[in-house]
Amino acid sequence: MALTTARTNSTPPPPPSPTSAPPRPASGALPGLATAAAGVAVAWAVHLLVPAVPMLTAAVVLGIAAAHAPGVRAWVRGAARPGLTLAGKRLMRIGVVLLGLKLGLDDVLGLGWATVAMVIAVVAATFAGTLWLGRRLGLRGDQPLLIATGYSICGASAIGAVSEVSGSDEEDVATSVALVTLCGTLAIAVLPLLHHPLGLDDAQFGRWVGAGVHDVGQVVATAQTAGPAALTDAVLVKLMRVALLAPLVAAVAVSVRQRRRAAAQAAPSENQAVPSGKRPPLVPLFVLGFLAMVGVRTTGWVPAAGLDLAAHAQELLLAAALFGLGSAVHLPSLVRTGGRVAALGLCSWVVIAGASYGGVLLTT
Repeated sequence: MALTTARTNSTPPPPPSPTSAPPRPASGALPGLATAAAGVAVAWAVHLLVPAVPMLTAAVVLGIAAAHAPGVRAWVRGAARPGLTLAGKRLMRIGVVLLGLKLGLDDVLGLGWATVAMVIAVVAATFAGTLWLGRRLGLRGDQPLLIATGYSICGASAIGAVSEVSGSDEEDVATSVALVTLCGTLAIAVLPLLHHPLGLDDAQFGRWVGAGVHDVGQVVATAQTAGPAALTDAVLVKLMRVALLAPLVAAVAVSVRQRRRAAAQAAPSENQAVPSGKRPPLVPLFVLGFLAMVGVRTTGWVPAAGLDLAAHAQELLLAAALFGLGSAVHLPSLVRTGGRVAALGLCSWVVIAGASYGGVLLTT
């Protein structure tokens, strides 16, 4: 009996059965991508029913709603999370690349160097002022950087692009997108009411909207209230702001490199761990793709049908990405910093509206 017991105790335990392994999602990112596609379909239907609501705005709101709806919340935070995160990052990159096909260098130069200088000044003032105020308010993580980017360049698309090189937390990205989208949506209702009281003609109003409203879809929805001339100038000025996305992303990448290099140099003397992660490229591949598409558009080789197809694809991809980002918003966390976030959003909105108004008056 003793020998038998010894042999039994010396026998190695059997390997764990497959059923004892940690559970893994059966189909990876597919559930989340399918959920994002469903969100895009609903956002598209909302836009058809209420044309004043841009599809991208509806997609963000639906994503936030899905993350908190009792019957859907567990699905969004569980099985669908990998695919929704993928949509918020990868599809955003592709959408930013296709955004370049909306901008030709000849369109920019046609507005004149004074307008180009005005747009650069407005973007610089908005970015620097929002970043400084956000840090003074003590907002968490990369929220000051991301909100400053979204307000000064092109809303959620710019936030997604900068977050790729800054390695920002998904919750910071989602909160910033929600704030910028909210303010841009309010602009659709508020700015047309100020058209005539501010003494702007239609073309001036269009340039003011293009210089001061965040997302391209929101610019279109706001400027079209003043007619086709206002809409044309608004879109051109807005796309000039979009063109500044590439140098801004490159500047953020340089800043991240410098911070990591400084941390690596300080770590040995302070017995601290060196921050992990790959060094971000100076100009990310998707930004190079954006610039390449600008070049392609400038050549005039792409027919109008191709540009229309790319525009629809870009809007669908960005809608899926924004639904994914919206689904990462956690309202209880947002409420805890809601006062400071709202204060930053309001102040930044005042800065960009005031700077762009003054710039339009000086250049027209």
